[in-house]
Amino acid sequence: MVTVKSVEKGSPAFKAGIKADDKLISVNGSAINDGLDYYFYTADPVLRVVLLRGAEEISLTVRKQPYEAFGAEFETYLIDKQKSCRNNCIFCFIDQNPKGMRETVYFKDDDERMSFLHGNYVTMTNLKDSDIERIIKMRITPLNVSVHTMNPALRCKMMGNRFAGDVLRYLTELSEHGIAINAQLVLCEGINDGAELVYSMEKLYELKSLQSVSAVPVGVTAHREGLYPLKPYTKEGALRVIEDIKAFSEKCLSERGARMFYASDEFYLTAGLPIPEEDEYDGYPQLENGVGMLRNHLEEFRAELDYAADILPADGFKGRRVTVATGYAAFEHIRALAAMAEDRFVGFKCEACPVRNDFFGDTVTVSGLVTGGDLIKTLAGRDLGQEVLIPCNMLRHEGDLFLDGVSLKEAEDALGVPVTVVDAGGADLLHAMLGVNEEDLEI
Repeated sequence: MVTVKSVEKGSPAFKAGIKADDKLISVNGSAINDGLDYYFYTADPVLRVVLLRGAEEISLTVRKQPYEAFGAEFETYLIDKQKSCRNNCIFCFIDQNPKGMRETVYFKDDDERMSFLHGNYVTMTNLKDSDIERIIKMRITPLNVSVHTMNPALRCKMMGNRFAGDVLRYLTELSEHGIAINAQLVLCEGINDGAELVYSMEKLYELKSLQSVSAVPVGVTAHREGLYPLKPYTKEGALRVIEDIKAFSEKCLSERGARMFYASDEFYLTAGLPIPEEDEYDGYPQLENGVGMLRNHLEEFRAELDYAADILPADGFKGRRVTVATGYAAFEHIRALAAMAEDRFVGFKCEACPVRNDFFGDTVTVSGLVTGGDLIKTLAGRDLGQEVLIPCNMLRHEGDLFLDGVSLKEAEDALGVPVTVVDAGGADLLHAMLGVNEEDLEI
């Protein structure tokens, strides 16, 4: 059962007499234990609700429009606590965080409900047979799974969990019932790549409902004291991964009409290869895992630049100078975009500036792990122009602090110019560079 925190006035629950502190036991005979139960079972127009008020069990009927919100509100979105990870993965990034950060930074989530609701990836080691039955019954699809390897023994070793290999059987069961699966492989050089990667791709390809698989390189920080010895991917290792995935994806393309298996942008950057063309990403099914992110960003920026150049005066941005801060991984990409904008608008100047990551270590090059302290250290004392632009992923989800707890205001005070947070799209970056908004580009 779950405890109601409040009831929205005028809602079906309010009209039926449900009150704060009531405990929902069941709806239409199905037990209510968390957010998925609640949202799934309260979708029908006629609901037979059993609740506990104090020591009294009460039964009542709630009538509502199909899919109209029931109206009860709870302490959290999930209603109960988020499930934490039971694994001890040799590649876990959270284990490599430096000490002294906010407590929430060290929380390892592994919750299948968050996979459905927010796209998080789960290992399935938290799941029981009854959880799989519920996923199938509720049609929780797609399910995003951190697989890493389809070799059961190797999966147990890599994830530090003796059950990690056995739960791979859930993939087959879910697939047989039509639950779409997106998979992720965190690759560690010399451990689960090479022949093991080929084996994993072959086994995943057997799943009837498989949608896509991303391969991303292990992230290695400077804080690995006492942890499994891992090193960042070499250029040669990254090249081998790309070659193996491209060879297998060509087979998928010929047989199923999509490549299905993709190497993340980071592998191409490490290998020194150009990012593939847009048509090789099949609509970007693994964009959130960094697969095709740079290509998508470039194409969107280029299209918006062409559009803006047709509307805005070529000399309308003389004297405007801005700095775009980024991680080393995306530096050349951002520098190329800045040059494109400078070429189209006379007198406009935009400098891309890479930020060295001393907080996590210089092996970490992505912009999403740049801290406020490192940003200030890199940019302080430089001529930054009118403002500094930073990508939104430099800030925590709440959007107010960097990972090291530095605030935007503290960064602005230290640098002496405004720090503007830019949304993820290529068009968003161009607008921020030029200091315009969508209304300025309306014809």
